[in-house]
This record gives sequence, C-alpha cells and structure tokens, in this order.
Amino acid sequence: MLKHIVMWKFKDHAEGADKATNLRKAKALLDACAGLSTDIRRFEVAIAQPGLEATYDLILNSEFIDAAALAAYAGHPQHVALKPFMGAVYEARQCMDYQT
Repeated sequence: MLKHIVMWKFKDHAEGADKATNLRKAKALLDACAGLSTDIRRFEVAIAQPGLEATYDLILNSEFIDAAALAAYAGHPQHVALKPFMGAVYEARQCMDYQT
C-alpha cells in the first residue's frame, strides 16, 4: 500500500471568498475524487476543527494499492481540474507519500 497525505494552509481571502468558504469548496472538490478508482483504499478529507490542535487547515489522508494507482489518480481529469482552484487558495502545502 502507498499512503498519500497532503495538508494545506489556506489564505484568509482568495478567489473572492473567505477562508471558510474556500475550505468548504476544496473539501467538496476533493471528496468528489474519492471514487475515481477502485485502487483507492482510503480517502479522507477533513477541515481543521475548532478546539482541536491543528497547524494546517485541510488534510487529505489517502491510501492507494501502489504508486501506479496514485499516479493514475493524480493524472485523472477530475483531479487535474481542481488544481487551479487549490493553487489559488492555499499559501502552504505539505505532502508525504510512503509505503506500508
């Protein structure tokens, strides 16, 4: 299995909207990618919750059967289509992939 974890810190305002609005939109766009392949074993998107420790605003915690499955997801037109929005609304991004 290949774990793929991505975290984003969002701008306070971007694309004509505030952070909370952009976080909800980003989560919806990512959630819509959960079923893009039967090779996705886990796909969880979460917004940081008030009262709980978080240094980033949004996380994708996912698991793929292998690196080829992750590459297929990354190149899927639906995933590619959300990248311009994400690029416009985040100020920092962290990613880690690892085998289990």
